[in-house]
Amino acid sequence: MTIVTTAELKAHSNLSDDEDDVLLDQKIAAAEGWCAGYIGASLVDLDPLPAGIREAILRIAADLYENREATLIGASGSTLPFGVTDLLGPHKVWSF
Repeated sequence: MTIVTTAELKAHSNLSDDEDDVLLDQKIAAAEGWCAGYIGASLVDLDPLPAGIREAILRIAADLYENREATLIGASGSTLPFGVTDLLGPHKVWSF
């Protein structure tokens, strides 16, 4: 069970059909796992989920859906979609 819904990702990505719902669910799960690892906390413990984290999940999941291959031809690539670390930074749990 993911925190961000398939309907939210479809709205974010301007998708209307149900063809790729299973794939979208996988991308959401991967994005949520990455975000939880980055901030160092379980997302289910954050109730309500901060808007910045929700936006970061949507950006990562949409990027994973749109760029399913590890290679880009004729375009410049980046590790993460623009602004993701800025959105997650305030929620990062620091430990020393």
